[in-house]
Amino acid sequence: MKSWAMIRRLLSIALLISLAGCQSGAANKLPYDAWYLGFLAPNYMQIWLEQANVSDIDGRFFPNAMGGVVAMGQPASLSATAKGWPRRIGSGKGRYMTGLDLPYMVAVRWQSLVEPQTYQAIFAIPPWAREKMVERISGQCPSGYQFDYRESLTIGLAPGGVVKVWIMGPCLDPIEVLTLQAEVEPKGPDQGRMNGQYALPLTEVTKAYIDKYGVPYGSWWAPIPYTTVGP
Repeated sequence: MKSWAMIRRLLSIALLISLAGCQSGAANKLPYDAWYLGFLAPNYMQIWLEQANVSDIDGRFFPNAMGGVVAMGQPASLSATAKGWPRRIGSGKGRYMTGLDLPYMVAVRWQSLVEPQTYQAIFAIPPWAREKMVERISGQCPSGYQFDYRESLTIGLAPGGVVKVWIMGPCLDPIEVLTLQAEVEPKGPDQGRMNGQYALPLTEVTKAYIDKYGVPYGSWWAPIPYTTVGP
């Protein structure tokens, strides 16, 4: 099992490879100001994001791009389900990656609070997904908002270490990019600096949901019904 330090070394190597590749040709230029990086979790399945590091196709590295609470639905009535991904996923809680070109590598470490367990993963965004992020698809939302591109990279984090990645745009169905299994971080939360203590307690609503329905492990691998899977 790879340690987080090894994952960081692999990311550094990948960045060097990316940078070397970019030196041989012109880098892509975004047709918009910045792309959005967002994180979400299944309903009631609380996640604390310890760290997200991002690199772009030009070899730029954005350490600690995101952290903290991840977007999650938790109706107090327990009327939602944690099984699978919500039918209407949003772009997640995040920020615009100003100053970066299209995403190349992402490394994440997070706490799945309902287990509890700490996970880590590193993955590359495939070229076909980047191409779709700059493919012009002009349209209009029912609200009247005009859009031209799929500008959002959304990362879903689930118990059991499931990672699912989509690209999406306003009023468009998301396109699933990849699903992968993360590794357990052997040092625990915050790489051992918290003596095994996790970042947040479970909310009363999450506790109530788990007491009634449990944690639906294995349900987060399948595509959501309307998702278009890329090549």
